[in-house]
Amino acid sequence: MILDKYLVKQFFPVFLVAVAMFMMLLSLIDLFAHLVRYLTYEVSARDILRVSLYYLPKSFSFALPVSLLFAVAYTLGDLYAYNELTSVFCSGIPFRRFSLSLLVIGLSASVFSFFFDDIVVIPTLKMKNDLSRILLHESQPENRADIVIKARDGRLIYAVDYFDHEAGVLNGLIIIEQDERGRLVSLTRAPRAQWTGTYWQLVNPAIYSWGEGFMQYSTSGYSDEYREQPDTFRRNMVNVEELKVRDARLLVQDLKTAGLPYVSALAHYHHRFSFASVSFVVIILSISMGGRFKKNVLLMSLLSSLVAAVVFYVTEMLSMMMAHSGYIAPITGAWFPVLLFVAIGLFFLRTAKT
Repeated sequence: MILDKYLVKQFFPVFLVAVAMFMMLLSLIDLFAHLVRYLTYEVSARDILRVSLYYLPKSFSFALPVSLLFAVAYTLGDLYAYNELTSVFCSGIPFRRFSLSLLVIGLSASVFSFFFDDIVVIPTLKMKNDLSRILLHESQPENRADIVIKARDGRLIYAVDYFDHEAGVLNGLIIIEQDERGRLVSLTRAPRAQWTGTYWQLVNPAIYSWGEGFMQYSTSGYSDEYREQPDTFRRNMVNVEELKVRDARLLVQDLKTAGLPYVSALAHYHHRFSFASVSFVVIILSISMGGRFKKNVLLMSLLSSLVAAVVFYVTEMLSMMMAHSGYIAPITGAWFPVLLFVAIGLFFLRTAKT
């Protein structure tokens, strides 16, 4: 349709300028947040530029919804200001039909955002974080202390004083084995356990087990039944934000199996999907508010887009914090802001001028 092509032609130049502006703003914020530390460690301008380049895909991911919101609001407001939409309405074309092409753009942007984040943003963000840690001399230890791990549906419990990942050694190990009803079967203490590649070899174990109604003690006994992988003891050091969707889902499953806290990882997993839908949500909001301004179109469109974006992200932040803390379900924390603003957008769209 000719009007669809005209609307898209008016929309894209504004969108490109907006996304470039917001990307630059986000990149500068990230740069200045670490600039003092870069100067302290005398990081070269070349390395700083590399970090900034790695952050560009993430800044584009953040800037995409806000840019769509601003571009649509400005485009429709500009058409209203020059009475072009009045001619469209007089021709009998409903506003919902006229704005359909923008809704298609929003839906396409949401699909694109999901795959772009999974394929491009996640690897480059990990590269950026790894390089930043090196330049700023931040260590990411693979060793852990005071570990408690559940395995085999909770029937096996490991308590470890210290885990040396490089050496593959568990120090100060206690293993509690229970039956299906949660009754104690055995308790094993060992000063050290060495990973052989397939199982944990216990050094000088002391084994306490029930037998014939009495607690039996043993210091001998070769066993290769403890086969939990070493990575099981360092799962919660993995940053779920640096994992692709498939790996994030596997991480959540592993955390559940190991008996580790998984609510925060599950919230991030659901947020990966809900964040991709934000582009479609802001299109609905911007369509409903874009034609409400006839004066100071640029200023009012920018202001409305920023206010709506701030309110949305604050709502999302609070919702995700509650999900991480366990006050609400992870899926609720991820999707509540999206559904709330869809409802607000539909309400405004219903009252928009036609």
